[in-house]
Order: sequence, then C-alpha cells, then structure tokens
Amino acid sequence: MIKNIIKLFVILLIGVLIGNVAYGIYREIKLEDGPRSYQNNIEIENMLNNKNNIKNNLSEVIPDEYKGYKVSAKLIIEKINLETYVFEEYNEDAMWICPTKYYGPNPNEIGNYCIAAHNYDKKNMFNNIIKLEEGDKIKLIDNVNGENNYVVYDVYKTDPQNTESLSQFTNNNIEITLITCSDYSSKRIIVKARKI
Repeated sequence: MIKNIIKLFVILLIGVLIGNVAYGIYREIKLEDGPRSYQNNIEIENMLNNKNNIKNNLSEVIPDEYKGYKVSAKLIIEKINLETYVFEEYNEDAMWICPTKYYGPNPNEIGNYCIAAHNYDKKNMFNNIIKLEEGDKIKLIDNVNGENNYVVYDVYKTDPQNTESLSQFTNNNIEITLITCSDYSSKRIIVKARKI
C-alpha cells in the first residue's frame, strides 16, 4: 500500500516537472526571433502619448550601495513580482547578486538604458521576463529622475552576437531594454519598453 502511494506521488511529481518544462519551452518557442517591425497597436500608442501618465517624483530614495556594489536604480515589474536594484556597473560577480546596467545612459534619461541579468530561479533575477507581453508595465526609480513608468512594446529572442537591442537611436525617447540568456545561453531574450 505504501509502495503504491509512493509510486503515485513520484508519477505525479514527474508529471508536474514535465508540464513545467513543456510550458517553458512553449513560451520560448512562441517568441519570435528578432525584433518585430513596428505594429500599429492603438492601446500601446495611446499610453506612450499620454503625458498625464508620467510620474516624476523622488518619493523613494534608492540606496547608494547594496552588498558592496553601487546602485543605479530600482526596477519593479508587478506582473512577475520582480522588485530589485540595478547595479551601476556590469561585471560577472555583481550579476550573481542583482541585475546590472549593461549599456546606455543613466536611468530614466534619453536613450536606451540596457539591463542584463541571469535567468536562474532567484527572486530578483530575470527568469520570468519571458512572461512579459506588449502593453505590460515596468517601473524604474532612480535618485535623480525619480519614478518613471514604461510600457513593453516588444519581446523577442535573438542571437548573442546581435547587438541591435543595445542601439541608442531612440528618436529622443527614453527606453529600457531587459536582457537575459535562453536556450542554454545560445539565445538572448530581449524585452523592450518605452517611457509613458
């Protein structure tokens, strides 16, 4: 009797694990390779053009350092329960603790502020950014420009050698790009968002 219960439990556990892996693979396959050409999505365009949505205050002060590393900003994505600091400088040791600025201007300034993080299963890493979709909201807070809201306008996979997502040609817009590994580091997941 106990052996049958153990067998049933093991079978259920294996089924759950296989289902989880299958869902992850499905989400990644669903992503298109390369950025999409601009699509005329009215709801996103309205959010981008609505200047009343801009919040620019210093209601939250970001610490200068965290665990020995200089902090650049705080990143909040409610949809995936992500709340983390972004370190000012990119290096391998820092990336094991928090996401880091990879390239671009200071946070919440004109240009493309690029943030890189590992995708392993840790509360403050980018393992769940694959769940983001066009229209999702991202918040970025820093001590100079305050709290700013962004809307996701593209999510895609690309090769590690493709640096198009780092481009600073934003037509004077303020953008952020989230970057993490995928497919055993053979691909990158890119999430692009623009300030609203």
